[in-house]
Amino acid sequence: TGASTSSMPASLGFLAQRRPWWLGVAALGLAAVLLGAVAWRRARPRRRRRLQQVGTVAKLWIYPVKSCMGVAVSEAECTALGLRSGNMRDRFWLVIKEDGHMVTARQEPRLVLVSITYENNRLIFRAPDVDQLVLPIKQPSSNKLHNCRIFGLDIKGRDCGNEAAQWFTNFLKTEAYRLVQFETNMEGRTSKKLLAPINWNYQVAYPDYSPLLVMTDASLVDLNTRIEKKVKMENFRPNIVVTGCDAFEEDTWDDLLIGSVEMKRVMACSRCILTTVDPDTGIIDRKEPLDTLKSYRLCDPSEKALYKSSPLFGVYYSVEKVGSLRVGDPVYRMV
Repeated sequence: TGASTSSMPASLGFLAQRRPWWLGVAALGLAAVLLGAVAWRRARPRRRRRLQQVGTVAKLWIYPVKSCMGVAVSEAECTALGLRSGNMRDRFWLVIKEDGHMVTARQEPRLVLVSITYENNRLIFRAPDVDQLVLPIKQPSSNKLHNCRIFGLDIKGRDCGNEAAQWFTNFLKTEAYRLVQFETNMEGRTSKKLLAPINWNYQVAYPDYSPLLVMTDASLVDLNTRIEKKVKMENFRPNIVVTGCDAFEEDTWDDLLIGSVEMKRVMACSRCILTTVDPDTGIIDRKEPLDTLKSYRLCDPSEKALYKSSPLFGVYYSVEKVGSLRVGDPVYRMV
């Protein structure tokens, strides 16, 4: 047994030496074919999607502080977290209670009267019956970090100092408030936690559900034909307003290309009581335009688990490819 075992390696080596030459050539040929296929697949351009123009950008709005007045801009950079003009970013500032819970115009309707301008890397706040507040765009890293709470989810915020806190407290006159700022190195609220049934993968700072909200002026015109007291686009706080399309045509749009920005549809925007705050007076109506929207803009029964009894007006988008966009840019549907 020992003799036959010791002779096995030699016989195997002999067989290996006698392996047909064409097997090696075939193996090399197969490897070349596989490598060529991979290289061709990588070099091949992705199948181009057809672009269909559906409208034109009429307005761009950035809302630096959640629930405060928007800032109209003629052009903006679009980051994964939303619109930016210089260092002024969309919904990167938030008013909170001292326990960290967010404060919006749902609780404090007069927040919509706070106007903001961006000058020399500073935010300048103005509101009725109070002096203006000048705030540096970036807060010292020594300022306290707050644990904030937005719709049941935790997120950080850098305190903007006692002067800003006192300014909002003096203006609103109800309780003590503080102003916090989101920083890009902080962890945002993730879409998977915000929108459990929808499998998108993005983050937001302090917006409700997505980095971008798109609306059309035709849909607002349609609403105003059904309502006694006309409402403004400011009631609905969109980032991008599109003109040149039919009312509620946006319901049919999926992915969009505007400027160099590619956007992916997330879901329709379900509307709440904040839309009943008059942007000119800061008075909350609690009825219109919400009641009228409920009369004709409820979701399909199959989507009731997602939207419940809220009417739909506008569309949420995530940012698929960052870039820049401006008023007057054509809006393309990517088919």
